[in-house]
Formats: sequence, C-alpha cells, structure tokens
Amino acid sequence: MSFSRLRTAALAVALLPLLASADTLSLEAALQRAVQRSDAARASRASVLSATESARAAAQLPDPTLRVGIDNLPVTGPDRFSTTREPMTMKRVGISQEWLSTDKRNARQAAADAMVERESVQARAAVADVRLQTTLAYVDAFYAEESSRLATAMEHHAREEFEAARARLAAATAGSQEVLALGVARGQAEDEASEARQQQNAARLALQRWIGAAPDDLVPLVDVPPPGEDAYVAAHPTVAALQRDLEVAKRSAAVASSNRAPNWTWEVGYGQRTGYSDLVSVGVSIPIPVAPDARQDRDTAARLALVDKAEADLAEATRVATTQYQTLQADAQRLRQRIERYRASVLTTAAQRTAAAMAAYRSNQTPLTTLFEARHAEVEAQRKLLALQRELARTLAQLVFRPIQLTAEVSP
Repeated sequence: MSFSRLRTAALAVALLPLLASADTLSLEAALQRAVQRSDAARASRASVLSATESARAAAQLPDPTLRVGIDNLPVTGPDRFSTTREPMTMKRVGISQEWLSTDKRNARQAAADAMVERESVQARAAVADVRLQTTLAYVDAFYAEESSRLATAMEHHAREEFEAARARLAAATAGSQEVLALGVARGQAEDEASEARQQQNAARLALQRWIGAAPDDLVPLVDVPPPGEDAYVAAHPTVAALQRDLEVAKRSAAVASSNRAPNWTWEVGYGQRTGYSDLVSVGVSIPIPVAPDARQDRDTAARLALVDKAEADLAEATRVATTQYQTLQADAQRLRQRIERYRASVLTTAAQRTAAAMAAYRSNQTPLTTLFEARHAEVEAQRKLLALQRELARTLAQLVFRPIQLTAEVSP
C-alpha cells in the first residue's frame, strides 16, 4: 500500500464523522431520547405532581364536623331509653368548624409552594444528570469509534505490508527477517484493532443504556460555550436544591411560629324536645396554651435550627461548586494547550518521519519495517490526540450539562 493511499485513507477516516447518514445520531437527538426514556426523570415528574396537588389543599380550612347526639336520655325507671317522655331529653344535631387565621393559611400555602419548588428543582436536576451522563457516554462512544477506525486502517495496512514483504521474499528482494518482523507487526496491529473494537463496543453499550438502540454513526460534537462561574454555581444541582431546602426550612419555621396562636373552633347546634320549645346552641372552643415556652416555642426553635443547618449546607455546597468550576475551567484550558502543542510538535514530526521513511524506502535506503514503524507511530500519535480531545470534550460536557435549567418547565 503506497504512502499516498495511506494518507488518503487517514483523511477519509477523519472526514467520515462529518458525513451524515440515515443511521447517524446527533447529540441533541440522543439527549431527547435519553430524557424521554429515563425512569429517574419520570419519577421526579411524579414527585412534582404530588407536591403540586398537596399545595392546592394547603390553604384550605379543615373539613367541618357534623355532631349528632341525644342529651339527657333516661336509663332507669319506667321512662328508660325513651326519647319522648322525659322533658329534659333532647335530640341534638350541629356542626363545628375549626378556623385558621389568614396569616396561618398564607404561611402554610407558602410552605407548600416552597415544597413544589424544591421538587421542581430536583426534577430538573434529574433531567440534567440524565443529559450529562448521556453526553459523557456519547463522547466516549464517538471517540472510541474514531480510535477504532484508525486502528482498523492500521490493521489493513499491516496486512498489506506483510503480503508485500512476502512477495519481495519470493522475488529474493527482501530477507526473511523483514518478513518475520512485519508478521509480528501485523499480529500487533490486529490485536490493537481488536482491543479498539472491544472498547468501541463497550462504549456503544454504555450509550445504549441511555438512548436505547445505538445508531451506526455519531455526529461530531458541536462546541457550546460554557456558562460563567456565577451562572454555573447558581445552577449547580446541589446548590439549587439546597437553596430550595433553605426556603422550605424558612417557610416551615414560619408555620411553626404561627402555631403559637391557637385555632378557634366554632359550633352551632339545634336541639329538639318533645312538648317543649326547641333550642339552638352557639359556642366557640379556644385552646389555652398553658406552656408555650415548653411546647410551641420548642417546635419553632427546632425549625429555626434546621434553617441554620440549611444555610450552612448551602454555603458549603457553593464553595464546592465554585472550586469544581474553577478546576474544570483550568483542566479545559490545560487540555487545549496540550492539544495545540501535541499537534505542532508530535503530529507534524510524525508525518515528517513517515514522509522521510517513504522517500528512503523508495530509494532502497531503508527496509519496509522502518516505513511501517513510522506509519504506526503516526497512527498512534493520532490516537493519542483523540484521547486528549476526548478528555477535553468530557471536561466541557461537565461545564455545559451539569448545571440545571432553573427556568425550564418540567413536562409531565
């Protein structure tokens, strides 16, 4: 196989991912599939629905109570168990209603709304995690496929070089040492290609876990600018969830504080007597907080302690998210520099070495094994570049897809 044909094959390998086909899958389509089939996202949406339904009843008054009874029913003597002979016997029916003040109902509604917001954020965090894991799996599958293509091209090249060496041996223009060396090189190339295909298969299975059936080809990733530090930290799943936890804790403390004022219960009853006038009763029940400092205030203090805990957790999570962002940004910058330096110093030199080996081989100044070693080194350099690009893509994916969309709607 000539050097020009090898370079043409390498160029084709580089351009193949850019050619879309009927079985080609883009990252955006993969993300849509993953979110649609994710049970974690479905469970989170169910939690949001549950919290929303509960919030609709939070500010409602308790159900009224129907009261029915008989007062002063005789149980001894000739009139026992009679409801009409004893003038003091009265049939009674009434209704009572526990009354919550407007402030209490508003506090309970605010606490329920805070719970809905927390569940919504957790649902969006679940979706963000699905998108992130799918993106990482997509990146691994894409670069594993590219690496496998390079290894396969090298395998085919090694076989052709081995056959060429055997033909030269038959024509007495090459020695057996060269044929044996190329035979070993062919075996190594075949093993490397097999290992690359094994890694590609594992990566495709990992992607299939998120999107279902894996496609034949994947579209190259499109650069998406990462968010700024403040936006990343504010939309970090842990920070956003703890922010809502803090709001829930504050609202719960407000509800506990409102319980210091007791709830009144109003009651209206109608009594019927035989032979006498019927009676109407109106009353109100007022609980008496005999020890609010030992009961209601303790509950409020417990809720306020949870507020302090939520604030501390949020502050810690914010510091962790800030450090994480700075680390990822530094890693991305370092990887970009490594890629540029690697292209300039290694890939260029490897291509020059291959060209020099080809020229020397054509002028019968070097054996075929030297040319093969130069080509193999160039392919390995290309695979190392793919590894660096994969690491950069994974780093950028964490910057772009880990934050959640705080304003996005969670579809049921």
